Amino acid sequence: MLKKGNKLYSILTGCCPKCHEESMFINKNAYVLSETLKMQDRCSNCNTKYKIEPSFFYGSMYVSYAVGIAFAFAAFIISYVFLDANVNVTFISIIVTLVVFFPIILRVSRNIWINIFMKYDKNLAKN
Repeated sequence: MLKKGNKLYSILTGCCPKCHEESMFINKNAYVLSETLKMQDRCSNCNTKYKIEPSFFYGSMYVSYAVGIAFAFAAFIISYVFLDANVNVTFISIIVTLVVFFPIILRVSRNIWINIFMKYDKNLAKN
């Protein structure tokens, strides 16, 4: 289902968008807040440069807005529709969801952004 060669694989695992062999992030744990956005300069397998140009990942801010809205909408649906919570509890659940998942939202947004510009090359992957 989620195999190498699929953009979704790279986005969800945070691996190199070209070879899918190495994590782009120095620390795989997004909740080490001091290292949430620290990235490798290059892939050790295929030598892909992650920061294509200076300030490349500023564009991921637009993606993070959309991803944040998706998380907030999911929190709304779960709390208001499925759990039948009142408006105040629903609002609090949205805020808590966004705060708790903030590091994940940041990383997924970067992963989506870089995968827009790079594609998987099966020749670069380890067999």
